[in-house]
Amino acid sequence: MGFERGDLVAILLICMGIAAKGQLVPALMVFGDSITDVGNNNKLYTVVKANFPPYGRDFEGHSATGRFCNGKLATDFTAENLGFSEYPAAYLSKEATGERLLIGANFASAASGYFDRTAHLYRAISLTQQLAYYREYQTKVVRIAGNSNATDIFSGAIYVLSAGSSDFVQNYYINPLLYNTHTPDQFSDILIQSFSSFVQNLYALGARRIGVTSLPPIGCLPASITLFGTGNNQCVARMNGDAIAFNKKMNDAAKSLQSSLNGLKLVVFDIYNPLLDLIRKPSDSGFFESRKGCCGTGTIETSLLCNSRSPGTCRNATEYVFWDSFHPTEATNKVLADSLLEQGIGLIS
Repeated sequence: MGFERGDLVAILLICMGIAAKGQLVPALMVFGDSITDVGNNNKLYTVVKANFPPYGRDFEGHSATGRFCNGKLATDFTAENLGFSEYPAAYLSKEATGERLLIGANFASAASGYFDRTAHLYRAISLTQQLAYYREYQTKVVRIAGNSNATDIFSGAIYVLSAGSSDFVQNYYINPLLYNTHTPDQFSDILIQSFSSFVQNLYALGARRIGVTSLPPIGCLPASITLFGTGNNQCVARMNGDAIAFNKKMNDAAKSLQSSLNGLKLVVFDIYNPLLDLIRKPSDSGFFESRKGCCGTGTIETSLLCNSRSPGTCRNATEYVFWDSFHPTEATNKVLADSLLEQGIGLIS
């Protein structure tokens, strides 16, 4: 009899001793875009927000925290898998204070990316500014825990980075100043340089365990099919091809960084293939709909367009791969988080 994915995840957790030991790492630091933002954009003057219904309708207390989802993000499930009893708070929130900071913090901002100008377009927090906030965070932790304990927290923590999708879908493909002057390959090189610099800067600040997500199949996002699919209702092949090429560059860059930075554990999490499997064969994993999101028509709504008055919003999001036209449902995030756990064992061991 073969093992199901859930069985394998359970075995991994038992082998790691999570039930007996509590947290497997001292802290979790999260950077990136709307896939990982837990509310930082709530504090910004931007239209890219999710702190209103129906966002969060299946989260604890049915609360719209600013997560671009009906419930938990993949990083929330990751925190649970690592043994945390609460999630790292959004750094700009009132919860990010005192001893709560000792378990880490979330610096992610929806509509951010490797290309700082992507964030600037939407008044989001660029990766450069996220790193500046992290430096500020370190100062606070040193004051709370002392130099020695703080150093242990910084070096033992797991750092998660998710970016790149907004750079392509919300900037490159719709921005003639980029699209007409850079090929996708050239634009990818710019993003990879930013990725490499970000990892080097984190390493210089004490990070030793870093996990970064690959690009998903961006051509299969409901919004991408609506905007760029020329009406054929199929994944946009050229966009997926760009994502595949980018992911190869990222893997090559990660290998180079790991070989040049002593003691660095750097894992590129493949979310392209797990998500593509759900999109192509949703029924195999208990899903019903993978072309449209749950919110509204599911073809274009995201952020302000996904609201309590959006007509047609589904009742049961567990049947849908996507929550809105850009972001996965909680059910999908659980599948992706289990895949991340399997791929990221090397960060913990």
